[in-house]
Amino acid sequence: MIKRTDRRKKIREKHKSVRKKIYGTAERPRLSVFRSLNHIYAQVINDDLGITLVAASSLEPEFKASGLSGGNIEGAKKVGEMIAKKALAKGITKVVYDRGGNLYHGRVAALAEGAREAGLEF
Repeated sequence: MIKRTDRRKKIREKHKSVRKKIYGTAERPRLSVFRSLNHIYAQVINDDLGITLVAASSLEPEFKASGLSGGNIEGAKKVGEMIAKKALAKGITKVVYDRGGNLYHGRVAALAEGAREAGLEF
């Protein structure tokens, strides 16, 4: 039986290995995704300066007005479209996708698909 602390250590190690490989620059910032049970969040980050350029989540008024849930694929796709529109407005067209240690499946993949359809290049 896997103890709770062992599971947390494995998750933490998994996140470290992803972060070592992915780095956002001024030319190609990092599109970072975090998902919780009920919501999904996305940020475009310049790791050279350590600043967040744009952010979108399922908690924003624009998203809530659409009547979708952040805990499903349709909601994640909408958040992807929102982050892409904000990034394009700031002149960001190319990003590096950081799935945050999550499998590229379900909501994480839907967010990426929504961002691609709205005009971001990965």
